[in-house]
Amino acid sequence: MEDQIVEAGCAQCQFGFPGNDCDLAVRFDGKVYFVRGTGIDDHGDAHADDGFCNTIRRARVSGHLESGIFMVSKLALLSD
Repeated sequence: MEDQIVEAGCAQCQFGFPGNDCDLAVRFDGKVYFVRGTGIDDHGDAHADDGFCNTIRRARVSGHLESGIFMVSKLALLSD
């Protein structure tokens, strides 16, 4: 997948996944996937007002799915 617009947010806080830790996830084609290759705090403080734990952000990503996990090669947040 090259340069697709997705929704990005915390898997637990925004997308309702079980667990006590905060993990970055993306949603596209109606499904949510954990992200590997970048972390939840690599794009600002996840717990800030505009952070991944408090809001879903639009992002342009490149990468591929591997065993149900999105392996990101690029993730750039878009301004709203």
